[in-house]
Amino acid sequence: MSDQPVDNGKRTWLIASGCAGVVGSVAVAVPFVASFEPSERARAAGAPVEVDISALKPGEKLTIEWRGKPVWIVRRTPEQLASLSKVDPLLADPKSERKPDELTPPYARNEHRSIKPELLVAVGICSHLGCSPSDKFQPGAQPSLPDDWAGGFLCPCHGSTFDMAGRVYKNVPAPDNLEVPPHMYLSDSRLIIGEDKKA
Repeated sequence: MSDQPVDNGKRTWLIASGCAGVVGSVAVAVPFVASFEPSERARAAGAPVEVDISALKPGEKLTIEWRGKPVWIVRRTPEQLASLSKVDPLLADPKSERKPDELTPPYARNEHRSIKPELLVAVGICSHLGCSPSDKFQPGAQPSLPDDWAGGFLCPCHGSTFDMAGRVYKNVPAPDNLEVPPHMYLSDSRLIIGEDKKA
């Protein structure tokens, strides 16, 4: 142990310099790390969007934006799923065979048009003139809908109707089913829209 007196001025200067260095490093690191996040412009151009679906209850719909378009995530009830096979004869493209590469990824080419039967993921834009259909989940007779309505979506612009899988009915202006965007599940409660590497 040295008997030399401690230079308190030098000690204070060293501590202050060290703290300033740490603060400076953090100030530089924060923007650097933040630069890895996709910008708003990148998101608009199609960067994937991660969604928490843990609070979505059966019969509810969540809308998020991807590529400037509304994407619907609907947690269908058992009754809504059961209605899908019943309306097949009324649909223009029940098996999603029209424009499959544009509208329906391989993992959604099934009756429920989804990876998980209870969850529909679809772009909420009508294939007629680009309007956004309204939710008409309640079955039964309603204005602008048939008396045997099983639940689904109604485009208010020209009356096109879609079932609970986004499949278009016959004899309406819309020519095609609603688009199913690329998507995959990161977990039971997290979904990513715009990417489907694991699907």
